[in-house]
Parts: sequence; C-alpha cells; structure tokens
Amino acid sequence: MVTVDELLIRTLRAGYAGCVRPVLFRLNGGDPEEIHHQMVGVLGELPASVLDVMAQFLASSMDPVTVAGIDFPGRVGVAAGLDKDGMAARAWAAMGYGFAELGTVTAKAQPGNKAPRLFRLPHSQAIINRMGFNNSGVEAMAARLDQWGVYRGNGVLGHPIGVSIGKTKTTALDAANEDYLHSLRTIAPHADYVAINVSSPNTEGLRSLQSRRAVESLTSALVEETVKLDSVDPIPLFVKLAPDLVEADLTEVLAVCAATGVSGIIATNTTITRDGLHASERHLASQAGGLSGAPLTAKALAFVESIASRTELPIMGSGGIMTPRDAQRLFDAGSQLVQVYTGFIYSGPALVMGINRLCVPGRTR
Repeated sequence: MVTVDELLIRTLRAGYAGCVRPVLFRLNGGDPEEIHHQMVGVLGELPASVLDVMAQFLASSMDPVTVAGIDFPGRVGVAAGLDKDGMAARAWAAMGYGFAELGTVTAKAQPGNKAPRLFRLPHSQAIINRMGFNNSGVEAMAARLDQWGVYRGNGVLGHPIGVSIGKTKTTALDAANEDYLHSLRTIAPHADYVAINVSSPNTEGLRSLQSRRAVESLTSALVEETVKLDSVDPIPLFVKLAPDLVEADLTEVLAVCAATGVSGIIATNTTITRDGLHASERHLASQAGGLSGAPLTAKALAFVESIASRTELPIMGSGGIMTPRDAQRLFDAGSQLVQVYTGFIYSGPALVMGINRLCVPGRTR
C-alpha cells in the first residue's frame, strides 16, 4: 500500500521530471554549466517570503542528529560543488536540507579548468565534470557569510554550514599545507565544520595528498591549527576521500585520520572510472574528470561499508544517491549523514523530501 508520503514524493518527482527539468536542461542552449550558475543565482535571490512558503512544504519530517558535536536538524545535506561560492546558502534550509557544504573554495580565487568542463549524461543519470575548483576564493566566501551574519554555531541559516577547502592550482604540492591553513583560518569563524578535499581528480596532483605521509602532515597541521583558533571547542574537520583508493591505502589513511584527531570522513568524491555508462553515452567516457551519479551508486556504497568496518569516525555518505533507497543503504552501511548533488539535479526537491520522510537512519556517533 502506498503511503501519503510516498504519493506526495512521487507526485513531486514526476512534476519536476516532466515539467521543470526539461525546461532547465534547455536553458542557455543546454549548456549545463551556465544552467547550473543560473539555478544557483536564482535560488540566491529568492526573497524570505518565498523561502518561508517553500520551507512549509519541503522542510518537514526531518530527523535531528548530533554528529561530531554538531547539531544537525536533518540528515541530508548539500554536497560540495553544488554551491561553490555560497551564493544560494540562504535557500538550502527551505528546500529541506539539514546542512549545506559550500565550496570547494581555495586560498586564492581561480577560474578553474578550460571549458567545456561539465557534461550531462541523462541516460546514465550521471555527470562528468573537470571544473578544477573554480571559485572566487575563500576570502570572498568569508565576506559573504559575514555579511549575512553567519558565524559558527549561531544557526542563522537554519542549519549548520560546512565549507570544503582545497589546494589552489598554482600552489606547489610541497606548499599545500600552508595553502589549506590559510583557508582554514579565514573560514573557521563562519563554518560549523570544514571539509578537507584531497580527492578531487580535477586538480593535478591533488589525489597524491591522500598518501599516508601527506595526509598525516596535512591533517596534523590543520588539527593543530583548530586548537590554536579555539582551544576549548576546536572546529571539526572532515576528510573527503576518493572511491578509487585501494584497500591498503584506505586502511592507512583512516588510521592516520583517527590518530591525528580528524572528526570524520566524507565518502566519497567522484570517480575516475567509467563503469555503468549507458551505451548511448559511452563515447563520453574519454572525457577527463570525475564521474558522479547513478554509475557511482554501488561503488560509493561498497566504499562506505569498507570505511565503516575500519574506523569509528563518523561518516558522511556521498556519491550516487539518486533515490531515498540509495540513501537508506548508506545509512545501513554506517553513514550518519548523507550529501546529494547529482541526484538533486535529476530528481529535484523530491529526493531530499524522500530521504527526510522515508529513510530510517542507523547508528550515530
């Protein structure tokens, strides 16, 4: 028997897929990057009166949880990359999100990689991107959050704010620590947690920072800095890992994260593999960049299961969440929170509502 919640979610999903998404996908000549910018821009300009109406319909039946000392009003959040510069930060709570991870931002503003760099694969329910951390810089984001009165713990936007930080492209790998430290110092007053992105495939050499020695050096420096910034209540740090890590490397990285005092793990980033593409879109497999969406679903689940069996650190599950069932499997595998991006592009607000209303989370830490 179909419940009222299931009927509502199916109706919302059908309306988005049948009416809204086709229009969105045709805007700006179908250019996915321009459409993305326009969508985020529109969300960022919505007046409070409209956001209040949206919240009444979309932001209900959320399941509060405390993870890493942070009180989350709900367990599904915005994944990094959806709102790189925090332009729409005031809108995400109204859409039912329990937190939003902004960024990835870098110490210096940078344009990212050469376009075209974002490819939509609708038959595969996937996206390939090689954006390259295009952003206005961490200082611009800090200034925007400051303008809105967003400070750690004050809940002005209705939920916690995380900020993902990455390495500036022009910064040498041996100088990466100071690059990340600058971003941490700048954004810490305005974020409830900081995510350390060492797993994007779109900045040359970045994934080498997932080696045991590099992770130990970087996380030690960043954790030490959080204590300097606030010795009583240091800001939590989460490390975002790639799903392409081999088992031996994963075991080492998790051990280092636990030893250096990292607060949690985000699993996963995009993958450089190309399994699961629809036959009509396999010609896009040669495009460089990270693959997200449905082809990542099984890989992300296996990765979360592997992490949960190796560490007691809290896990944010991310990658391949296209349906509430996908989120439920990540909860069952050991995730305390989940993040969505590509699934939101293809399913719209129905996905967030479905996770909030239909999923039954497992353990918390």
